[in-house]
Amino acid sequence: MQLKESLPENANGDIKDINGKVCIFYDGYWIRYYAPVEDNLVNKKNLIESLTRRTFHHTEPGINTPGEKLDMARAAYDKETDLKRKRVNGAMLAGALFNRATDIFTLVVELAEKGVHISDQNELMRECGECFKEALNLGKSVRHYSGEEGIDELWGEPLKAFTMPIAKFYESRYIKIAQTMRDIDLISEHMINTFHHEPPFEGLGNLIRELAEAAKMEAETMRSDQVIFCIWPRFVAAGEDVEGFVPILPDVVNEDLRRHIVDGVRLIKDGKDLLTYLSGVRVPMPRTTQAFLQRCKDYAQTNIKH
Repeated sequence: MQLKESLPENANGDIKDINGKVCIFYDGYWIRYYAPVEDNLVNKKNLIESLTRRTFHHTEPGINTPGEKLDMARAAYDKETDLKRKRVNGAMLAGALFNRATDIFTLVVELAEKGVHISDQNELMRECGECFKEALNLGKSVRHYSGEEGIDELWGEPLKAFTMPIAKFYESRYIKIAQTMRDIDLISEHMINTFHHEPPFEGLGNLIRELAEAAKMEAETMRSDQVIFCIWPRFVAAGEDVEGFVPILPDVVNEDLRRHIVDGVRLIKDGKDLLTYLSGVRVPMPRTTQAFLQRCKDYAQTNIKH
């Protein structure tokens, strides 16, 4: 369980063992700690490849354009005039740029392993950096797979891994995970408060609390960590419990109450989905979060007498 603290003796970057789990403190949260791997070309390549796969996993389908199709993607983007279609072409171009950069960096590492060392000023390294930068600039065209909003911070992670020392990149991830945990807490608290005084939804609060705790654990845990075999099932089961919640109906249900309960069930499902999105991307989704919090407020104001 994450422990949220604001005590002055805790400083960002502090590390300690909490109930057998090594944690690092950032912005009020103790987060599962992973020691940075050695900062070398092979480890950086593996990190960039992993981040690139993760980025495409959480973004809209159809944009994972192979690097060898970069020129085709750019030509299509430059030619398109319809703004909605051009946004998608921009996302496809960004995908091609990311893959081209990853391809180049992989080649550089393979050459280094054969004893051919390439400096940071080499044309290949400069092209790699430019591809990452252009992909980042096009990141505003890329949306989360839900279609809810762009996730520029996730899209920028491969570039960060390319330009930062690995230890510094890990630090940036802990900051984003802490911000994500903050939003998970905020959303779950609003959900609980929204339904707290609604008799048909009695018992929902405990299910939401369990989902929020499991979501934070999922957000802080690397997929390569064997503890995921405990955390992932808990997270999935908690989500199923929330989505499968059945309201307790009174003996007499008029049309207004029926519609109110249906709207509540839809709000619960959307909240569960948002917590799932956040735990996966591990970066804030501010626009989607604020829109959902407003929906909770609007729903609470339409409370129907039971």
